[in-house]
Amino acid sequence: MSIEIKPFFDQETATFTYVVSDVKGKVAAVIDPVLNYDQYAGRMTTHAADEVIAYITAQQLTLQWILETHIHADHITAASYIKEKLGGFVGIGKKITTVLEYWVPVFNTSDDTPLDGSQFDCLFDDKQQFFLGESVITVWHTPGHTPACCSYLIDDNIFVGDTIFMPDIGTARTDFPGGSAEDLYSSIKRILNLSPHTNIFVGHDYPPVQRDKRCNITVQEQRQTNILVNDTVSQESYVQNRHQRDQNKAVPKLLLPSIQANLRLGRFSASESNGIQYIKIPINSL
Repeated sequence: MSIEIKPFFDQETATFTYVVSDVKGKVAAVIDPVLNYDQYAGRMTTHAADEVIAYITAQQLTLQWILETHIHADHITAASYIKEKLGGFVGIGKKITTVLEYWVPVFNTSDDTPLDGSQFDCLFDDKQQFFLGESVITVWHTPGHTPACCSYLIDDNIFVGDTIFMPDIGTARTDFPGGSAEDLYSSIKRILNLSPHTNIFVGHDYPPVQRDKRCNITVQEQRQTNILVNDTVSQESYVQNRHQRDQNKAVPKLLLPSIQANLRLGRFSASESNGIQYIKIPINSL
């Protein structure tokens, strides 16, 4: 095996961050890093990201890539923080511009949030390939949860963000702006058409009390046992079920701080005249 995969789990947001390293080249990619934010205290900390940084440093790896599967609504990305510490290029799917066009006017942040996605180093096309050392990473656009979601295929491993979860949890919600249950079904079916032994690495896990958290599962297991989208489920049935589940679903508690900051790679606004940074919360606009 030419790569090693190290998962990190942030308990506060139930988020998996992955460090994928090319063993021979001693280079690494970080997928979906987390910046810790206490919304009640208005306090940002970096303990989850610092754990990732410490691992990369201890393993004497050079960080090449910081990869986002989408603009997260449940945690703030540590992409900028990790880049400042270790370098690397930040990449995301090319359709991020669709998300920017919707959300930047909501927050009225066009002065510091470019609509063209130039705040990211790389905007990936579907099926675009790039290297991590000697390993090839292939980008798959997998919209549905958001229009900009993408997955990263490396050897026989695919990192899917929020597209699909453990079989007893199901799939991502589709009621965010630009979300589509039809698109998500198609994206998941594309993933489930991979070789049965392919490992699916998920972005979150919310395990019931009877099992421990898991970060990966095979395509074959998903096809056989996923409660929402297995081999017996039609698109029509899935869409109906997904819409029912999404109806009146609670908004993620960090949605407004997360999206606002994540459109800037996890950066908060510039400090005002008193030296303090702020998060803007639009009232009665969603």
